[in-house]
Amino acid sequence: MTDWMKAAQSQEESYLKDLTTLLEIPSVRDDQAATDEYPLGPMPAKALQEFLKMAKNDGFRTKSIDNLVGYAEWGEGDETLAILAHLDVMPAGKGWETDPFKPVIKDGKLYARGASDDKGPGMACYYALKYLKDQGVKFNKKVRFIVGTDEESNWTGMHRYFEVEPAPTLGFSPDAEFPVINGEKGQFSLLLDVPAGNEGTARLKSFKSGLRFNMVPREAVAEITTSDKEKVMSAFGQFIDENPVTGQIEETMDGLKITVIGKAAHGMEPEKGINAATYLALFLNQYDFAGGAASFIKFLAEYLHLDTRMKKFNSAFTDNVMGELTMNAGILNFTEENGGKINMNFRYPKGITPDEIQEKVEQVTKPLKITVNQGEGQEPHYVDPKDQIVKTLMKAYTDISGDQDAKPEVVGGGTYGRLMKRGVAFGALMPNTPNTMHQANEFQPVDDLITSMAIYMQAINDLVTD
Repeated sequence: MTDWMKAAQSQEESYLKDLTTLLEIPSVRDDQAATDEYPLGPMPAKALQEFLKMAKNDGFRTKSIDNLVGYAEWGEGDETLAILAHLDVMPAGKGWETDPFKPVIKDGKLYARGASDDKGPGMACYYALKYLKDQGVKFNKKVRFIVGTDEESNWTGMHRYFEVEPAPTLGFSPDAEFPVINGEKGQFSLLLDVPAGNEGTARLKSFKSGLRFNMVPREAVAEITTSDKEKVMSAFGQFIDENPVTGQIEETMDGLKITVIGKAAHGMEPEKGINAATYLALFLNQYDFAGGAASFIKFLAEYLHLDTRMKKFNSAFTDNVMGELTMNAGILNFTEENGGKINMNFRYPKGITPDEIQEKVEQVTKPLKITVNQGEGQEPHYVDPKDQIVKTLMKAYTDISGDQDAKPEVVGGGTYGRLMKRGVAFGALMPNTPNTMHQANEFQPVDDLITSMAIYMQAINDLVTD
């Protein structure tokens, strides 16, 4: 019987070298730099090209599709096992203690944007596949290791793949946590438009917070005018002392600039972050704003603040299998010329619909003259725990980790696994390792990554040789 841990450990030096090459590429989707050749901007395409070059040199059959998505292929057979990873990363944001695109290992932990989501896990899984190929394992299925380049936004690349390539038989995505994610909540956003009216003794010149809909905003900045600067500055100091945020307030030519710093977190678990935008609105809500500015501040402070479960909207909901409805207020902006834009991102279980949620939100927004539009979404996804892919992956995890009490899980995150009827998410975050995805100082313990590689080795071996 193969010692998968020993096999994975033998790959560590080469793995970390190739992973570092990918981590050094700031592969954030950049629509401002998009061209016909690089539809998502040059950096995601650069990461894709670099990965495919590695895979070709390693002996895989490779293909790039429109600089959006690509794959490395091995094996033959009537069935196709797909492994779906992604090479794009979230914007780094502020608050890092190291350069997010210069990977460093400190105290056994690899720090870099993408170390945990998803370059570290994705490359661990790729190295598992490469090891099996190099050892001459006979594959009874075709395996395609498919990498997308905008999983953190619209999935353009992976959707293109499924448009032009045959659908896989089954598969998994190494883009979540162990043991096995056999269910993913549905997702959609409500896009709110706030009018621009700004008449009051205090005026909101601008309010800016949030980088992506699926990140809890770490920072919020507002510029206001007020008749009593000193009083506001004193009140802000007291507010900072009494709340779990930091910040600063400074005078400008005609008013004040106020900055609040909270804590970023993944939008699927918004309660683990500290939303800087709603805290800033909470502070501003005591002043005499009017019109659209007042509606914007009031909505953030009185409805979105500390309500990730939609209780203030009378829309809280829990399914016995898939868990709670959650909401992340991810992008929140206002200018006195154009009014406000708010993105409320939802992760919802079966048993409730986006239309029902929107109806509840509109009961609050209509009196505030805020309009609501529903964005595109994804329905809840669930694979029976008795399906062979779930059973095989669970066995690999329990065999290597020794965690015999582990059970398949349902999460609020969305992975490429949901694109396949028999698709799940599988690793690589270990149960007792902090989740730093989408946060400053993102990391993964190197030992965890090597252990995950061993798990992937056994899992892929068992799936392709059955």
